[in-house]
Amino acid sequence: MEMDQDTQAKIQELQGMEQNLQHLVMQKQAFQMELTETENAFKEVSSSTNDIFKLVGNIMIKADKAATEEDLTKKKELLALRLKSIEGEEKDLTDKAETLKADVMAKIQG
Repeated sequence: MEMDQDTQAKIQELQGMEQNLQHLVMQKQAFQMELTETENAFKEVSSSTNDIFKLVGNIMIKADKAATEEDLTKKKELLALRLKSIEGEEKDLTDKAETLKADVMAKIQG
C-alpha cells in the first residue's frame, strides 16, 4: 500500500514527537530524582543540631545552617518550577502527537 507524501511526512513528524517525548520523560525523571534528593537534604539540615558541612569540589567545608536551608529551599523551588514546565511541555506534545496519530490512522484506514 502506497501512502501519499503528506501522510509519510506526518508519520516522520510523529516519530520525531515520540523521540522528543522520550527525552522529556528522561529529563523529568532526572529532575524528580534531584528534587527528592534536595528535599531529603533539607530535612536532614533542618533536623540537625550539629554543625553543617557541604562539599565544595573535593573538600568538605563547614556551612551556615540558615544559609544552607535557604539555598536548598531556592533549589527546591527552581526544580519544582522546572518540573512543572516539563510536565506542561509533555502534555502539549502528547496532545499534539495524539491528534497527529489520529489523523494518520484515518488516512491509512480510509
